[in-house]
Amino acid sequence: MANSFFNELLQQLSERGRAMLGLARDAAARGDIVELSEHLLSGRGEASGVALAKAVLDSYANAPTATRLAFLTALAERFGADPQKVEEAIQAYREKPSAATLHRLHTAAEARRQELMRRLNLAPGGTAALVKMREELIEHLPNRPDLKAVDADFVHLFSSWFNRGFLVLRPIDWTTPANILEKIIRYEAVHEIHDWDDLRRRLEPPDRRCFAFFHPQLVDEPLIFVEVALTQDIPDAIAPLLAKDRKPIAAETATTAVFYSISNTQRGLAGVSFGNFLIKQVVDDLKRELPNLKTFVTLSPVPGFARWLARERAAEASQVLDGEAKAVLAALDEEGWHEDAATAQKVRKVLLPAAAWYFLKAKTPNGRPLDPVARFHLGNGARLERLNFLGDTSPKGLVQAHGLMVNYLYALEDIEKNHEAFVGSGEVIAAAAVRKQLKGERASRTLVPISD
Repeated sequence: MANSFFNELLQQLSERGRAMLGLARDAAARGDIVELSEHLLSGRGEASGVALAKAVLDSYANAPTATRLAFLTALAERFGADPQKVEEAIQAYREKPSAATLHRLHTAAEARRQELMRRLNLAPGGTAALVKMREELIEHLPNRPDLKAVDADFVHLFSSWFNRGFLVLRPIDWTTPANILEKIIRYEAVHEIHDWDDLRRRLEPPDRRCFAFFHPQLVDEPLIFVEVALTQDIPDAIAPLLAKDRKPIAAETATTAVFYSISNTQRGLAGVSFGNFLIKQVVDDLKRELPNLKTFVTLSPVPGFARWLARERAAEASQVLDGEAKAVLAALDEEGWHEDAATAQKVRKVLLPAAAWYFLKAKTPNGRPLDPVARFHLGNGARLERLNFLGDTSPKGLVQAHGLMVNYLYALEDIEKNHEAFVGSGEVIAAAAVRKQLKGERASRTLVPISD
């Protein structure tokens, strides 16, 4: 209600500002976006500023793709920092280092587009419009590296506007308004929700929970949500958790909370982290509701594993696979390989040690694990607990990871220590069972398949 009142007030302010400036209602469609932006930056009145901000955002939304890209280009080329002012501020600081001259330098070095974005954010619906604008910007980045500075400014501002202090955690259940439930179905990114009955099975039973973060300026838009299964043990496969004929248990009898799906919903907020806060908050809420819960784990996909393994299989001098291992893994190219017990067992003996290598030794150029889900959970202080062969035999699971899933354990007493080890030195905290899968390297730098 308070948010609605605030938006109505901004709308009235915008309309008054339009009247003051003589802007017609169709100014958004007719106006020059860059020129309007310059007027917005040079103005000082609040009413006229809100009106101009609305005009800029309307112009952008109604413009053709080429015009919108031209505006994004102008943000990079025309709305950066003023080089002359930066040089003058540097010289002033060199001549007289002080808090005042340092502040002057800081102000001069800030790109003008940051202040433009702040003023655009004052328009009714401004926050949502800017998130959508950045979503479009991201689409252009692969071919337009010159726009990276604009993207960095978006991330810088969004990190402040969407910090934990502004986020509200809400439970999502079968009584949640339908417009939000529809978005849960649409945004689910890990395990597709096929229809309303499927959604109901994930929300209504007593051993299921779902939580989402919301922001006051995007009231009906979940930013990120997590689906939770309450169980009596750590699961090693996703199918039993999602089975139609599953027998629910009483929440009071559960000892384990399983985070089996975490979905970010706003591509325009990529790079702004919510997940670490979400998991910690959900753990706290579940512990208060159900003191019997002792174990908090994930059942996670491994989205980069199949691509990495394909590269190792194709490499002439793989660090991981010898000729014999590659021959065994040739079965992965055959449809339905996992349905043959003998073939699956042979693959398992090679694939799990390779997976251990993938998690423990395969790194990005900056020394972090290759797998994005691993970086997320390990960075939050979790421990890589278990590798689950054929944990997800859905078409998506087989394509992404040859069916591999993993459990990350959130041992509450170790989270801070694990986080520091990962952030400080890149150490992957893993259970002994995972490390045992990794055998010593031979002189040929290959990994020897192990037997059970």
